[in-house]
Formats: sequence, C-alpha cells, structure tokens
Amino acid sequence: MGRVNLGNCAAHPDVVVTAVCDADENRLEPVVQRYKDTCRGYRDYRELLAQRDLDAVIIGTLPHWHALQAIAACEAGKDLYIQKPMTLHLAESLAVRDAVRKHGRISQVGTQHHARPEHHRVIEYVRSGNLGPIGVARAFNVMNQTARGIGTGGYQDPPEGLDWDLWCGPGPLRPYNRLLASDAYHHCSWMDYSGGWTPGNGPHMLDLPITALDLGYPLVTSASGGRFIVRDDGDAYDHHEVLWRYPNLTLTWMMSITNSYGFDLQGDPQPRTRLGVYFHGVNGTLYADYLGASTLVSEGDGLKDKPVPPPSIPPSPGQEREWLDGIHSRQQPSCSVFHHVKVDVPIALSVLSLKLGRSIRFDPDTETIVGDPEAARAAVPEYRAPWKFPGSSGPA
Repeated sequence: MGRVNLGNCAAHPDVVVTAVCDADENRLEPVVQRYKDTCRGYRDYRELLAQRDLDAVIIGTLPHWHALQAIAACEAGKDLYIQKPMTLHLAESLAVRDAVRKHGRISQVGTQHHARPEHHRVIEYVRSGNLGPIGVARAFNVMNQTARGIGTGGYQDPPEGLDWDLWCGPGPLRPYNRLLASDAYHHCSWMDYSGGWTPGNGPHMLDLPITALDLGYPLVTSASGGRFIVRDDGDAYDHHEVLWRYPNLTLTWMMSITNSYGFDLQGDPQPRTRLGVYFHGVNGTLYADYLGASTLVSEGDGLKDKPVPPPSIPPSPGQEREWLDGIHSRQQPSCSVFHHVKVDVPIALSVLSLKLGRSIRFDPDTETIVGDPEAARAAVPEYRAPWKFPGSSGPA
C-alpha cells in the first residue's frame, strides 16, 4: 500500500518524490528507479527524515514500526500519511496523536474507504435518524485460509540486500522467515509485527459505525478468541470476538480466518474475504459491505415513508488528494489521527483484552485504563533495544 499511496500522490503535478526508504534493497531500488530524476534512496528512515527538501512522508512500513516513525516524522517537521493500523498499542495511539498536535502536522490515516461516496451514503442514512435509536452495531471480517494458514517452511537465511535487524527494529529479532517478510497479507499472521487481522482489517469496517454514530472511546472492552485451528509458521489468533460497551450502545466485532461465511453479504459460496457492518435500530436494520453496497430491512412498518436523506458529506477527491490539499491549506483531512484515534484505541484495547483474557475498563476523560495496573502496563509497548518508546503527553 505504501507504493500505491506514493503512486497516487506522485500522479499530481504539485508532488515531487524526493526520497524513499526501505530496509530491503530489493524493494527499494525499483522505486528509486521509477523516480530516479528526483529521488534518493535510504535504508534508514532517520536519514530520510534529515533530508531538507522533504515536506511530507508516507509511512507504509510494518505496523510495529508506525508509532516510532510517525512521531519521528512529526519531530522532523514532516506532514504524514500513515497506513492502517495506525498503531498496535494504546500508548502508541495516544502518542502519535499527541505528536501530530504538538508539532502542528497534517495527518491522514490510510483507511481509504473513509473517502468513498458509498460509505458517505451509509453514514448519512444512519445519522438521519430513520433507523430510530440504535442499541447495537456489528462489524465483521471473515476469510478462509484453512488449517494450513499461510503455510510452513519459510525459515531460511535473509536474502542479500535485506537488513533483517533493521526490518525487525523495535520488535523481536526473530529468525528470518520469507513468509513473514513477503507482504502485508502475511504480516497479519505474526502478533509482534501486526497484532493480527483485527488491526489489519478492523479499521476499514469499524470506522463506519464509529463515524456514523459519532462514538468516542469505549468504556469496557471484552474479547475472546485464540489460535484454535491454524497451524502455520505464524503465531496470531485465527478467531477474535470483541464486545465494546459505549455509553448508549454496544459495538461488536467478529474475525475468523477459517470460515468466510458473510451472513446477508455472503454472495456466492466461493471462499473469499468478506467484510461488513450492521446497524440495528428500533425501526429497522441497515447493513453494508466493504465496498459500500447497503441494504435496508424494516421492522414491520418502521421504515415506511422514511425519506432518503440528501447527500450532506462533501465529496472527497480521494484520500491522498485530501491529504495533499491539507498540506497546502494546513487543515486536517477527514481521516486525520484526531479522527482515527477513536478507531485505533478500541482495536488496541481489543487485542490487549484477548492477550490478558479479561475485560478492560477505560476512562475516556483521562484516557487511561482503570482498576487494572497490569493491563495499564501492558498497554505501553516494550521495544527491543536500542529503540525506545517516547511516551505521550496526556489526554486531548
């Protein structure tokens, strides 16, 4: 996605690609060659951030790198586009938001569907009140890797040109595995580098109810699941069920990588990735898929004669263009870290709840875990030396 985001930005005449960075020369050089007239290549992101003719950066690295690189970019005076998941830990989420605020940076988080008109229509309908009071919203991500998962036998020597120590960075220095290193899809099979598939795909569908219902932070997060079926080289859970309690409703999440049944959004029986969300109101239910196709189901005559709300959300020129326009205007785009922290925090809490095997209570006012010192400590990442977590400055 980093290459996709870069290409989308570079297509605009007001953008010049001046630098790219990757710990793997095999990935780095083709991108440098694509923009060879203006671009320098780096192995270490800290050297890239020191380059003077650089205004903004795209962070498309592994998720376990995101917080450190985003904070460093802010400190270097660079605006930033950061791919989802924004971070993996509660403390990281707050620290990235705090850094953007402190240094006055323009930010955008790569949940690209946030800019799609189809999703805008879903949000507008929910906000219209036609569904009546909504007591529960449900989101899901399912696929079927079978018990084989991503496979086995990936351990070998790192290829020439890859700095494996730098690639692992603040994460554990594991033996090289070609499956882990191959792409973002495979990253989601390793907890330390991705947090699993809930951080991987959860931001896409959870953004919809959190935006439409204008949710803040959850009061209680309860998760269950584990690695029940898959036996591959990875170590991440293959099922994850989450319940978030907000002041006036419940939000749920279902994740499975061993069965791809998609309920009303099933379509053909061919196994594939399916994502969806349901809004259950007194008057009816609205459900939508990842691409924004939506359906209304009335409760009796609850939706009879309910007018379709007119468009009210301004159309987006696309996530990257929104960000570029924000850099010029110094106005935050629609999916800045100040919006996305409300998506990132509950996801981070859900993974923490799964790890600890118990519910986690959170105080939205102080932005702290309450009544559970162990959970509060575990919400702060422990980086591998010499990398250090910089911390956050407190609530917004």
